[in-house]
Amino acid sequence: MSEQLNRWAFVTGASRGIGAAIAKQLAQQGVNVIGTATQASGVLKIQQMLSIFNVKSGALLLDVSNQTSIESCLLQLAADFPPMDILVNNAGITRDNLLLRAKIEDWDQIIQTNLSSVFHLSKALIKNMSKNRWGRIISLSSVVASSGNPGQTNYAAAKAGLEGFSRSLAREMARRGITVNVVAPGYIQTDMTAALDEAQQQAIAETVPAGRMGLPEEVASAVGFLASEQAAYINGQVLHVNGGMYM
Repeated sequence: MSEQLNRWAFVTGASRGIGAAIAKQLAQQGVNVIGTATQASGVLKIQQMLSIFNVKSGALLLDVSNQTSIESCLLQLAADFPPMDILVNNAGITRDNLLLRAKIEDWDQIIQTNLSSVFHLSKALIKNMSKNRWGRIISLSSVVASSGNPGQTNYAAAKAGLEGFSRSLAREMARRGITVNVVAPGYIQTDMTAALDEAQQQAIAETVPAGRMGLPEEVASAVGFLASEQAAYINGQVLHVNGGMYM
């Protein structure tokens, strides 16, 4: 599915896992991609990863939990690249603990990284989308925003907030040709799950009706569709990619 419309996408947390799969999926669709990473090694990895595709690409340093880093990255983005047509808010972290043991600093870090960053980046990049009367904002949530999960009150709250934010923004921007949607993965095979032993991975798989964990590419395909011309009439939705774990 090649767009061939010279679209530009900005993908946060694109050096590995789901973010890397999303960046590659968009590039395969003919979208020019700018990816971000928190470390210089990640920036280099993104550059190398995207260099094989027949699109323009780039990589920037960005710590979405740091307002100064966000402002610096946006300045560099504006200086070096055209306005973005697509924003994928993928970067995120977890700081799991039961509420009785939770640290205030972990709560603040989760909210800043997983929710406040979506506000800051959406606000900055949506201006040109509105001017051009075309845009896509796609944010990565989680199944726990809908189902809840012990030990993840902070994470679930941030992701549920992200979904409410997206629905409201979708209503604000629909008449400007901008769609705002969410993709909510379940258990996905990433570096984090790869660190689990075989018994732990099997226990996780048994909680999923599909009987397995998902692949980053399966999440990326959902994002790629929502970013496409074909998804122009899909707005304010949460697309669950979880093998039937939550229905």
